[in-house]
Amino acid sequence: MKLNLKDKGYYMPAEWEKHYGTWLTYPHNKETFFERLEGAKNTFAKLVKLISESEVAHINVNNEDEENELKQKLKNLNTNFENIRIHQIPTNDSWCRDYSGIFLKNKNTGEIVIADFEFNSWGGKYPYQLDNQLPKYQEKILGFKRYEIDIILEGGSIEVNGNGLLMTTESCLLNPNRNPDLSKEEIERILKKVLGVEKILWLKEGIVGDDTDGHIDDITRFVNKNTVVTAIERNKDDENYEILMGNYETLKTFTDLEGNPLNIITIPMPEPLYYKFPWDKEPSRLPASYANFYITNKYVIVPTFNCSQDEEAIQILQNLFKDRKVVGLDATDIILGLGAYHCLTQQIPE
Repeated sequence: MKLNLKDKGYYMPAEWEKHYGTWLTYPHNKETFFERLEGAKNTFAKLVKLISESEVAHINVNNEDEENELKQKLKNLNTNFENIRIHQIPTNDSWCRDYSGIFLKNKNTGEIVIADFEFNSWGGKYPYQLDNQLPKYQEKILGFKRYEIDIILEGGSIEVNGNGLLMTTESCLLNPNRNPDLSKEEIERILKKVLGVEKILWLKEGIVGDDTDGHIDDITRFVNKNTVVTAIERNKDDENYEILMGNYETLKTFTDLEGNPLNIITIPMPEPLYYKFPWDKEPSRLPASYANFYITNKYVIVPTFNCSQDEEAIQILQNLFKDRKVVGLDATDIILGLGAYHCLTQQIPE
């Protein structure tokens, strides 16, 4: 790849850096949320209200009926519409993190541009042609220059600290259903050139039930430039125990650009959640995780699951985010779609 945005001064800011706004997509797919679609829409409206308190919320809807429905839900929550922008842009599904453009900032000029990676719905699992077009609309609406990147990459598969480090998983980025012709070294080289990072940190795999082949945003997240919070399963009989302990041990070997070990904070996993999908003989494990939080200018919005670990997870994160209020938002309807609040959002830096 000849394109080198890093040399032009661009980098992907950390999520806690100041936002202009957040891009989201209104839930609409019955085949994603089944009988809980209405609940997912109501939860989404609560999420948008929280985001819009401190930044602009740009929201995709499929049509005028959906726009009117969403406006009514936001009115019912007494939402201030000053920071709400609704766009009639058709999509296949609501997981905007993965198919939105990734917004980069120039260290020297402050200019924002869009890195438009290809999206194939986590290895061709679902329809995605509409989703893959979103960055072209974002370019027109926001007026940012867009760069087409000819590899497949989802936003939820990468995690950056804004200071040279990018963390990801081998199970996702090295999966042959994404970029089968690229080696690990070639993928690293492209990520460094496009996202302005110096070092790639590779964990092995993600949690059970994650249909993305192991996105990083369900397991380990940066909370500042040298600290990560990582999910741990305490029950040794749970199928996530070995996976997450393996990642935890790997994290201990990681260092920053100066060779210093990362500060590692553990966060519990919630109680297992299951759902019997139409194609299931037995209920399937859902990828519930507190790591799928989203950082706004004002809040850290954490998915909660009506279990005893909810408050502990909120308190752990509140101790880490002194400058923001950590808010738990019930995600039991949203998680049925196999994602949560980080999956629904993509930050736009200021």
